[in-house]
Amino acid sequence: MKNKQVTFMLVGLSFLLMLGFSAQALAGETYPIALSLAITGPTSDVGSPYSKGVEDYCKYVNDEKLLGDDKLECFIRDDGYKTEVTKRNFEDFLDEKIVFYLNYSTGSTMAMRKDFDEEKIPTLPASFHAGNLVDSTYVFLPISSYSSQAVGLAEYVAANHKGSGKPKVALFLHPSAFGRAPRDDVKKAIAAGLNIDLVEIVEHGKDLDNTAMLQRFKSKGVQYVISQTVQPPVATMLKGAQSLGMIAKTYGEAGKITFLGCHYAGGPDLIGLAGSAAENYYWTTSYKLMTAPGPGTDAQLALAKRYGRDEKVAQSQNYTNGIMVVQVAVEAMRRAKTKGKKVTRASLYEEMLAMNGYNAFYPLTTVGPVTFSKTDREGVDTLQLYVAKDGVFHELGLPFASEYVKKIK
Repeated sequence: MKNKQVTFMLVGLSFLLMLGFSAQALAGETYPIALSLAITGPTSDVGSPYSKGVEDYCKYVNDEKLLGDDKLECFIRDDGYKTEVTKRNFEDFLDEKIVFYLNYSTGSTMAMRKDFDEEKIPTLPASFHAGNLVDSTYVFLPISSYSSQAVGLAEYVAANHKGSGKPKVALFLHPSAFGRAPRDDVKKAIAAGLNIDLVEIVEHGKDLDNTAMLQRFKSKGVQYVISQTVQPPVATMLKGAQSLGMIAKTYGEAGKITFLGCHYAGGPDLIGLAGSAAENYYWTTSYKLMTAPGPGTDAQLALAKRYGRDEKVAQSQNYTNGIMVVQVAVEAMRRAKTKGKKVTRASLYEEMLAMNGYNAFYPLTTVGPVTFSKTDREGVDTLQLYVAKDGVFHELGLPFASEYVKKIK
């Protein structure tokens, strides 16, 4: 009798184990990805909505079964914008067997390029610094680089300047590799024939009073200022310019200054910081804003609502940015699965490099397709110009690509 009971127990245990294995098979695979970024500390105004975009789209992928029975697992950690913390986070993420990595800052991406190559892991940073691609194989930029953006803005200035002579331009830069990124490329574009006069290059400090700088700009006849930095110092500069009566009410207004900026130097949050001083501010990015109606913007607003995000987050281009990098990772996974490949770092890298021509990816969160290849790891090549009117950024003209960037590459 006792032997029979043992036999029944063993049969029962085998049955339960079979059920467990069957349930695992039905559940599918899990693909870990990870993100380290500044949710707190410097640039947290960017990092916070960015992290929410990543988190929400990962949830959406699983809730809507975009990968079938397979799941996306996303590890997100705050690094406070400190490279040493980012590196520790990345090392911990490797223990989780991640197949795709989302980095954040320029400094940490530059410092860890060799690590990404050594681990052979495809990496999309929030930094659009063209230098991230130098001496690197596995780093990809989501959209046009800061250099492409700044040169594109300078081209717009040259093409639309109505005064006599060359337009006089100043660069307002963040005092870091992130800020300096486009400086040399703007100079190269000028050497290649771009018709502007680069009067001054300023690396801003933490000053709350830009009066001396602005008056110096005026004395040198500066007509346009192109910013490559983050929103708070731009807001401070615009408020100072407004108090001095220097802001052009129309593009290129004689005797005034027209202000322009690259991706992180503008957007809806800038209006919140600068108020009316942001009026007539020109700004470029490769992302679609929520003021441009269409299926992509409708989907983003619905996503934010679905996961309980407030209006400020829903409208942020950095929420869009976070969504988009996960879209690219998931698309690479989907393509690998469609071809019968196992989803690994190697197969995702192959799919990233093949994302061009007829295989370009259209995520609807950007103003152009995402394209990568062995010789071009800079994602969306097109830019959209926006201008702030009545407290809102609106599209101005059609998406464009910088011509001089092609000449100086």
